[in-house]
Amino acid sequence: MIDHEQNFQPDWVSPPGDTIRDMMQERDWSQVQLSGRLGLSAKHTNRLIMGKVPLTDDIAFRLERVLGGSLNFWLNREVNFREQLARLDSKRRYESWVGWLDELPLKDLKSAGVIPQERITKAIKPRLVEILLSFFGVASPDEWQTNYGVLQASFRRTRQCQSEVGAIASWLRLGEVAAERMHTPKYHRTRFEKTMREIRELTVLPPQEFGPELRRLCSEAGVKLVLVPAIPRAHVSGVARWLNRHSPLIQLSLYGKTNDKFWFTLFHEAAHILFHADNKQAIFLDDANQAMEDSRQELEADHWAGDLLIPSSHHSALSQLHGEAELLAFARELNVHPGIVVGRLQHDGLLGYATSLNQLKERFQFTEA
Repeated sequence: MIDHEQNFQPDWVSPPGDTIRDMMQERDWSQVQLSGRLGLSAKHTNRLIMGKVPLTDDIAFRLERVLGGSLNFWLNREVNFREQLARLDSKRRYESWVGWLDELPLKDLKSAGVIPQERITKAIKPRLVEILLSFFGVASPDEWQTNYGVLQASFRRTRQCQSEVGAIASWLRLGEVAAERMHTPKYHRTRFEKTMREIRELTVLPPQEFGPELRRLCSEAGVKLVLVPAIPRAHVSGVARWLNRHSPLIQLSLYGKTNDKFWFTLFHEAAHILFHADNKQAIFLDDANQAMEDSRQELEADHWAGDLLIPSSHHSALSQLHGEAELLAFARELNVHPGIVVGRLQHDGLLGYATSLNQLKERFQFTEA
């Protein structure tokens, strides 16, 4: 995801004064002699050689006339020196910020390709700070806290133990990075609601067939859909959020992996986009294995997703299903994958979770990040 290649970065700096001193030695000049030729005070010349004062355009012109070398040579020498100073200063700051790494799921970020595939040692930690600040797009851990650490106040959760903000923020950022590469029109609510009913017809297809079509349909309605592998400590199967006023994002993790959970989570997040857009700062974090019964918005999303997959007109028939043959016939009648019917029966308490019918569910695996 991030290019970790870097040029050699020395832990020392060489001011333009080093070159000035070398050229003075070639001529066997003292600093007093040089200052007289440059028209500078001896003090200013000394501070210039020591790198204590900047090499200005005027001084670059004087050096060009007195010592040779082009104006650009001297100015570039100064620019490179100041860049070296800035990098060393940044390195010292990175060293002071390594404690921030304890808040982040480094192992998972390594698996995602965000940080290098190498052992995390004390020596590499300052470099990891630099990489991760760039990944989150912030200048320091203080800005990370301002932009990501405080997201907790915006979380709408289905799982109360979703408390590892660093893990959640990392997973969300992976989705943001993926979404930044996508170009979609402005969100169109009516089109998106119609689109979700079209997407329901895709549930009977294998992932390699429905995947491209699913992304296309969402994109045409102005919704960015991204799949990001789960970060276990985040305990998130899906999220619905708004990146800006016109661009909603649905992010799925395959946390749970079976197709009944995947499709329910997708439609559940779509419901948040469709019906809970009044607060575009809210971030709806959902775990398909948990429920938040006291949340009106979560209940609304649950009901809409459940009714879309299995219409309310067929709810009574669920309790009358006996055996695999009847279940398969019911799924064919509704044109929905039988694994979704199994999951619904289990959710409603009509079927145990330890059942041979689980074989009707399909397990999804990531084929791309």
